[in-house]
Amino acid sequence: MLGPLLAATAAAAAALTAGYQSMAPTGQWYGRTFTGLPRGTRQLALTYDDGPNDPHTLRLLEVLAKHEVRATFFLIGRYVRQHPEIAREIVKAGHIVGNHTFGHPLLTFKRASEIRDELSDCRSALQDAIGEHSNLFRPPFGGRRPAVLRIARELGLAPIMWSVTGFDWNAPLSAVIEKKVAKQIRGGDVILLHDGGHKQMGADRSQTVQATDHLIAKYKAEAYEFVTISQMLLNNNTLSS
Repeated sequence: MLGPLLAATAAAAAALTAGYQSMAPTGQWYGRTFTGLPRGTRQLALTYDDGPNDPHTLRLLEVLAKHEVRATFFLIGRYVRQHPEIAREIVKAGHIVGNHTFGHPLLTFKRASEIRDELSDCRSALQDAIGEHSNLFRPPFGGRRPAVLRIARELGLAPIMWSVTGFDWNAPLSAVIEKKVAKQIRGGDVILLHDGGHKQMGADRSQTVQATDHLIAKYKAEAYEFVTISQMLLNNNTLSS
């Protein structure tokens, strides 16, 4: 009786671990992804998911311009189709644009053909709006399995995750976002925030905009440098193999 019970327990534990690894931002079970530079590095990368979003992406651009900081935006293709002019403003301001799929599904449960379509359709939307752009890709919700990363790389995309999150998807107060980020910063971090919401256009990201203003001021005063993911990758060979 004990043997089957132990086997069942081990199988359940393995399933839980596998499920966790498919969503954990720094998990590497299913293939390499970029999550930042070694701890202690004095660079930080601000990244924003789920845009373009009217009007908060434009307000965020104003804050970034005030601080002369460049960030990386992972855009949803269907929103780019709705507001290509906002995508163009992001690029015009000197920021990096990446692929966040066309419709923001959880790719873990999608067929290979659906994964390919999501990435290709987003790429097409971006190309129509802004022309050539980066090869960066972030899976929605961080969800991936080997097929997701394989297909992304077949399309020439580099999977980008994160090491710090502001847990801002439910629009908490700016002070809450700032506190959560501050607890995780170790240097060399990729910071996940949101300028939009995957459910609909117009998500209120005013608190994220305010938090961004405060976070940049705080960490610049501590001699950190804010860079794009593309700049970070120049200092890292994680995705070269």
